[in-house]
Amino acid sequence: MTRPPLVAITATVRLDQGMRRVRLNAAYTTAVEAAGAVPLVLPPLDRLGPVERMLDAADALLLTGGEDVDPERYGAPRHPTVEVVNPVRDATEIALVEAARERMLPTLAICRGIQLLNVAFGGSLVQDIASERPDSLPHDRHAERAERVHDLEIEPASRLARALGTTRLAVNSLHHQAVDRVAEGLRATAWAPDGIIEGLEWVGDDRWWAVGAQWHPEELVAGSAPSPDHGLFRTLVAEAGRTPR
Repeated sequence: MTRPPLVAITATVRLDQGMRRVRLNAAYTTAVEAAGAVPLVLPPLDRLGPVERMLDAADALLLTGGEDVDPERYGAPRHPTVEVVNPVRDATEIALVEAARERMLPTLAICRGIQLLNVAFGGSLVQDIASERPDSLPHDRHAERAERVHDLEIEPASRLARALGTTRLAVNSLHHQAVDRVAEGLRATAWAPDGIIEGLEWVGDDRWWAVGAQWHPEELVAGSAPSPDHGLFRTLVAEAGRTPR
């Protein structure tokens, strides 16, 4: 019997009742499991030596949402709205991205994940959409976590469009930062009506499937009703099943 693929999912560490705990929203693991894979949660590591070992058993990588990426990573002064950063998580996830690229592990990057992916390859971020892009739509809409609040236009020939099965999609929006300067090797493939980048993918080498989504598709796949967002996780799992072992 063929074993299901194993998808490594990044997590964070936060204080909870005075204890440092590894934290991850269960929606990510639920979405991966529903797509036919086994989730494996990866914590940030204080020592980066063994980071690559975290992917030894994995068939794919999922970068998740969370804290702002430290602006020092892309050579920018910190904006006043950037309060919570996690340099240990940044370092761990950048090392994981580099290892995934070397191993050609399929990679899906969600929210913070798309931003981390861009920074990992030399790109930069809009640190606060509301103040730096004042004519933009409101994107930090956490009170409407599972609601589709604005549309996307998606490049028809992109991997993102193929995974979603559409070039137009209404999505939720839970971010105050966004991709600014796109890193070499990546290409923007989806945009909100105000021009904010909502999708990225790797084009430096066709052998590596790496796609970023600025919205939170894991929050939109609950229940059995099919939606384009299911396609992101199903495609990740399908690509994981082709990972050579």
